[in-house]
Amino acid sequence: MHLESIIQQVLDGTPVDKEQALLLVTVPLEPLCEGAEKIRRHCCGNVFDVCAIVNARSGRCPEDCKFCAQSMHYVTPAQEYPLLKEEKILEKAYLCANAGVHRFSIVISGRSVESEELERICKIIRKIKKETELYVCASLGILEEYQYQLLKEAGLDRFHNNLETSQRFFPFVCSTHTYEEKVNAIRLAQRFGFSVCSGGIFGLGETMEDRIDMAFVLRELGILSVPLNLLDPISGTPYEKNPVLSEKEFRRIVAIFRYILPQAYLRLAGGRRLLSDKGAACFRSGANATISGNLLTTSGIPFVEDRRMLHELGFQL
Repeated sequence: MHLESIIQQVLDGTPVDKEQALLLVTVPLEPLCEGAEKIRRHCCGNVFDVCAIVNARSGRCPEDCKFCAQSMHYVTPAQEYPLLKEEKILEKAYLCANAGVHRFSIVISGRSVESEELERICKIIRKIKKETELYVCASLGILEEYQYQLLKEAGLDRFHNNLETSQRFFPFVCSTHTYEEKVNAIRLAQRFGFSVCSGGIFGLGETMEDRIDMAFVLRELGILSVPLNLLDPISGTPYEKNPVLSEKEFRRIVAIFRYILPQAYLRLAGGRRLLSDKGAACFRSGANATISGNLLTTSGIPFVEDRRMLHELGFQL
């Protein structure tokens, strides 16, 4: 099947199957990306989704994800601190609201959240919802039913839990929890009425088929906010010597995800600062969302710079 036929198929409402997605790995990059842009404009318009995050609890994570600077299994430059005080998190939320960012996410390190910390987080969520118009998200690990219920009652809008990679490759990345636990956590969050943000990280040593398999799991789960992270190798982690993916390969990943997930917000996240153009080429290859400002343990791109670039690209914020 020719690329033009695949593009038209998606425009007509039928996303690609796996055989077609694997074919997209071999087609010339520029036509592939142009097709992804056609699909993005047709299915999503020019609306662009920007979020900002706060690293609300950092380091000492008992999980052994090999890419993560916050794992207690590795000696890295990452800061370690307990849950930030309420005023610190609120200060960051108010800065986002005043800057025109519409989505704010509270992120903590660790497998889960303690009861006392969850109470504090719920109090913060209530205050943010009362005093701003921010759409509030949280990344709090793998939770139990009652914890999701408390977050729902507090007004949380979206829950985040990255799959990271394919089911096949996941055991090479992490041994302290399973892929199935992540999928079950996502489904449980959805049962409580949360929209879910979930994606992955590229450059771990996975194959293109692994990336495609993850995209199909995301599609099966109905995920419409998909963070796409480019590995930024951190000193002290097992992946510290991994080569950074080329910008062309990352663009191809973004474009293929658009064919598989035509209606999703494909969100450039970690590693965007490694791109020479801060992601502009990816935003012309099907991506239509990003995390602006600093990330968890690495610096990001200020929103004022992102806003200027995105307006130049024709997006509506």
